[in-house]
Amino acid sequence: MKNVFAVLILTVTGLFAFKGGAPGYKVGDIAIDFKLKNVDGKTVSLSNYKLAKGYIVVFTCNHCPYAKAYETRIMGLDKMYATKGYPVIAISPNDPVSIPEDSFDNMKKRATDMKYTFPYAIDEAQNVTRAYGARATPNVYVLQKTDKGNVVKYIGAIDNDTEGTNPNRTNYVQAAVNALLSGKAILTTSTKAIGCSIRWK
Repeated sequence: MKNVFAVLILTVTGLFAFKGGAPGYKVGDIAIDFKLKNVDGKTVSLSNYKLAKGYIVVFTCNHCPYAKAYETRIMGLDKMYATKGYPVIAISPNDPVSIPEDSFDNMKKRATDMKYTFPYAIDEAQNVTRAYGARATPNVYVLQKTDKGNVVKYIGAIDNDTEGTNPNRTNYVQAAVNALLSGKAILTTSTKAIGCSIRWK
């Protein structure tokens, strides 16, 4: 009976965790632009980056242990690719009422303390998160700027090493961006994003 009760609790918790979620983008779709408030108080959007060849859009947050484990790797991606035309744009998707650690003030503090070189914007209405279909933190979307719009070229995890301890890990995002920069096909276009479920309003 205890096991049955536990399963019911997990099922109900899962339903609430994914409340408000949407199917979101698939590889090959055109991603919409957005206007979100950055930690510097200004508005950030894809169109701000006139010289960009594409974007590394990362849904991440303050509180999640997985997001924290990937933080320096996200910073590394921006250092590696921003000057090559693929800047990181980080978006916090969670409802800060449910997760106070993910409040805008705490986002500003985190960005300052860690010296982020990329925008860290809050999706207050969660509309961008729904449009993209992000379901975990961190969750990455690699976009390529084309005449048709910003095409989704990769969706999923940063790599296959959630603990950050495997020197032989497969770096999915790096491989995707490197392929785009060299005009080659991306071998792995989607993976499962492993992280904390997004807390919906």
